[in-house]
Amino acid sequence: MKWILLLIASYYFYMMWKWEYIGLIVLSTVVDYFVALGIESSANERRRKLLLLISLSVNLGLLFYFKYYNFFIDNINMAVAIWDKEIVLPYADVILPVGISFYTFQTLSYTIEVFMKRTHAEKNFGIFALYVSFFPQLVAGPIERPQNLLGQLRELKGFRYENIVLGLRQMLWGMFKKVVIADRLAFFVNLVYDNPDQFHGPWPIMATLFFTFQIYCDFSGYSDIAIGAARIINIDLMTNFRTPYFSKSVKEFWGRWHISLSTWFRDYVYIPLGGNRVSVFRWVLNLFITFVVSGIWHGAAWTFVIWGLIHGLAVSIESYHGVRPLFKFKFPIWVQRSYTLFLVIFAWIFFRAPGLNEAIDIIDNMLNWNANIIGEIKRIETKELYNLAIGIPLIILLLIIEMMMQWKTTISLFHKLRWVRWASYIFLLIIIALFGVFVDPSDFIYFQF
Repeated sequence: MKWILLLIASYYFYMMWKWEYIGLIVLSTVVDYFVALGIESSANERRRKLLLLISLSVNLGLLFYFKYYNFFIDNINMAVAIWDKEIVLPYADVILPVGISFYTFQTLSYTIEVFMKRTHAEKNFGIFALYVSFFPQLVAGPIERPQNLLGQLRELKGFRYENIVLGLRQMLWGMFKKVVIADRLAFFVNLVYDNPDQFHGPWPIMATLFFTFQIYCDFSGYSDIAIGAARIINIDLMTNFRTPYFSKSVKEFWGRWHISLSTWFRDYVYIPLGGNRVSVFRWVLNLFITFVVSGIWHGAAWTFVIWGLIHGLAVSIESYHGVRPLFKFKFPIWVQRSYTLFLVIFAWIFFRAPGLNEAIDIIDNMLNWNANIIGEIKRIETKELYNLAIGIPLIILLLIIEMMMQWKTTISLFHKLRWVRWASYIFLLIIIALFGVFVDPSDFIYFQF
């Protein structure tokens, strides 16, 4: 009966945001539950494809209406205006349901996996409803596959002390990244990016560097909290981040960043398009399509499309075997990591900027060191100056801890010596208490997607 409690908790958790939109989750759940049963019980390939099309149409249709309809209409109206036509299509007055991209992709992966005969359809409607709405990862992932999560929900285990310890430990680390680093860096990032014409030279550079670590700590912090909360109740969710900023290439970066989403696009977009088993032109096109779709998934704006194109171009160049002979020697690791980090940081400008014009202004102002840079400090309030002053040390502390977490000696000491573990817990708790943002904290960034 444990799944009943978890299902009630999951629906209650989501309804605390806006109760009316629980109907969207119920609709997706009902459609995909019966579609999957129909697909599994049918030997007629045409009927199976029709049922899959129903699932795709309902789920992607809801996603398009709430997330992309106004973007689509806006571009049509701009195109029509070029021809001096007075036709203006109406916009939809809707709020983007929190988490819709995540639970839509999770339920779609279930239907596709059943269609591909890689998993069986779930007979228990309640268990499947819990799979779609499982509260720790409902609104921002990780996006789970049915093979990993459904079986665990069918056989919920009892009290396990070691899982509670592991879960709380990961939640503590996630809280540190979110409330100490991400929320504190957000103040200066918001100040500069909301007023791109007022800051030049080092200030937009610093704001972009801060956003690079803000979005990482914000989203990986949420993932840590979600994975830790699930582990406390004996559910193992997939790892979503593996120190992505230590990557030696953009391709490697996408094997470490938002892993549940990047593998989703790989399995359900890139490979069905043909992957790398086609001509070179088609293969590069497949890469670009995948990354453009990934960009659009993040938001209905051209800035996200450009962000996806930048990553698609980098990955295609890195992967194309014809480019490799141009390099007569292997670059040092620090050069590879510097190149990767520079390109990723540059792409984040388009990801964070409110619009394309603002992104261009930010880049232009980064190169403008002739402005009154010193005088612009007066526009920065004391609170932002404080956050600016401690932002760099906090980023350095994060990188040191993440490096130490990769050393076998550190891991061995942490597990063998109790005082090392408790010193780590107390240190993080003190840092959270002293530097955590508890007044006007920012929402999790990925809620908007």
